[in-house]
Amino acid sequence: MKATAAATEIMDAGDIRRALIRIAHEIVERNKGARDLVLVGVLTRGWPLAQRLAGLIEEIEGRPVPAVCVDPTGHRDDLPSPRPRRAGTMVPPASAEVADRRVVLVDEVLYTGRTVRAALDALLELGRPAQIQLAVLIDRGHRELPIRADYVGKNVPTSRRERVTVRLQDPDGEDRVVLERQADAAEPGSAASQRSEGGG
Repeated sequence: MKATAAATEIMDAGDIRRALIRIAHEIVERNKGARDLVLVGVLTRGWPLAQRLAGLIEEIEGRPVPAVCVDPTGHRDDLPSPRPRRAGTMVPPASAEVADRRVVLVDEVLYTGRTVRAALDALLELGRPAQIQLAVLIDRGHRELPIRADYVGKNVPTSRRERVTVRLQDPDGEDRVVLERQADAAEPGSAASQRSEGGG
């Protein structure tokens, strides 16, 4: 059954821009600069966020910061049917090494933590970083794993029957974050619910 939803905008383009600028400064401050730093975006929308953060950090520090993306799909444990396990993949494949580097993993929404866990598994197959930090645009709570973000654009208290939708210029053509209150949704806590309600 198709759910009907009441949508509320919780971040507009200006809010997203300011949050990313703040996170970029926090990353630079915590890491005492950008040396040995690599940003790794989680597909799909963590990737453009990582690219934006890399550009902002370059503006602050005056030196380029590698930004790549990782696909965690083959490592997920919350998909409806078993998927073939595959080695971690990074795009562009040769643009940055993660071994012995300080890695900032970037995703748009932190929810149960299962997407981040899968991304960590995929990332560690590519090398052993000196340190891994986590940056997210939205933290909506309801963690099922002991995972916490180091950098958060906005904390948004939600129920499991709500959906957080992040739209970005690339690939969506606009920057905004919307909270949708589902009138009729999947059973809270189910795999289908986690996939449909924004974040991982």
